[in-house]
Amino acid sequence: MLQVSKIAEHKDEYIQALKKRNFEAEAIFDKILELDETRRSTQAQLDVTLSTSNKLSKEIGLMFKNGEHQKANVLKQKTGKLKEDSKDLSEKLNSTTAQLQELLYTVPNIPHPSVPAGKSEEDNEEIFKDGDVPVLAEGSQPHWELAKKYDIIDFELGNKITGAGFPVYKGKGARLQRALISWFLDKATEAGYTEYQLPLLVNEASGYGTGQLPDKEGQMYHVTEDDLYLIPTAEVPMTNMFRDNLMTENDFPIKCTGYTPCFRREAGSYGAHVRGLNRLHQFDKVEIVRVETQENSYAALDGMVDHIKNLLKELKLPYRILRLCGGDLGFTAALTFDFEVFSTAQDRWLEISSVSNFETFQANRLKLRYKNKENQKELAHTLNGSALALPRVLAGILENYQTEDGIKVPEVLVPYCGFDLID
Repeated sequence: MLQVSKIAEHKDEYIQALKKRNFEAEAIFDKILELDETRRSTQAQLDVTLSTSNKLSKEIGLMFKNGEHQKANVLKQKTGKLKEDSKDLSEKLNSTTAQLQELLYTVPNIPHPSVPAGKSEEDNEEIFKDGDVPVLAEGSQPHWELAKKYDIIDFELGNKITGAGFPVYKGKGARLQRALISWFLDKATEAGYTEYQLPLLVNEASGYGTGQLPDKEGQMYHVTEDDLYLIPTAEVPMTNMFRDNLMTENDFPIKCTGYTPCFRREAGSYGAHVRGLNRLHQFDKVEIVRVETQENSYAALDGMVDHIKNLLKELKLPYRILRLCGGDLGFTAALTFDFEVFSTAQDRWLEISSVSNFETFQANRLKLRYKNKENQKELAHTLNGSALALPRVLAGILENYQTEDGIKVPEVLVPYCGFDLID
């Protein structure tokens, strides 16, 4: 969430920057600043009214004590009117504050200057590519056919138990899935991230804290009776661990990792681009989250990008990195890099990670601050990335490592799963 003070200070600059997102901000900024002025003037009136009322109450007490009952009763009438005024002002203040908050929730983050303008994923910029695309034998198959051939993932059984988008991993498929999770976590801890096991349900405050609410409410599974939400990513509980915290610069860097299942009520569509593991409602992911000072956050972002590069290099999967354009940038992000693995059997790129710097956008909602070297309070910067999301990584492995004899297991995973071939 943007800070009102920053909107007032950088109004014209923000209006121009948000045009990269195809978001027209001028009218909404005018309304935000108008509401903020009303809020501040109402607060000032309320403060004066309460102060006057308190002062008169003390005087009334002294008058009664001194036997000046008539004067005291006259002042009591005045305090009665002041109490009515303060009630009206409090209601106005609460209403204005709520309107202001709801309006601020509708404004996306300001994109970083390096974000290109654009309307959709077609306008994203490819900034890096690595790895050789393997040449597969004639008749090579996409992962959903391989899963059936080798009996390692059962999509129909998942559909029977729950519904579409909830696959069942079996035998070597389940063991390979577990191997990926363990390896990703080990690589993260080696890189200095502290591992956490996190709740899979979060409250409404957590959803608002990281920006899933109200922006992505329709994409989250809601347990209505308890007013809890199934997490769409470990980012939500992990980042909310630091909600309402006041830190010092000595607390940084903060580096967290964790494995969780993730749940997303994404709108259904049909075709090869969403078949098999390409789009799921439940999937596994290892997340990395960092909390940083404002000065160090972009160096931290570079470090996160390098970490994911190394994972894909060790897996020997061909991949590329995209800088997302304004039209494809997530609501809360200032800058996002997407990693995509090339699926040789599908002849297309599959997104397997997004790494983002949210700058102060989440921290303002979270009230996550730190004291800088001058002992002044500043909002922290928050960052997160998938390292990695398993379904499309697994799809890439199955498709790119398929041979006439079976599916080879990437060398780095063999010690984790105990076999080197799925046949």
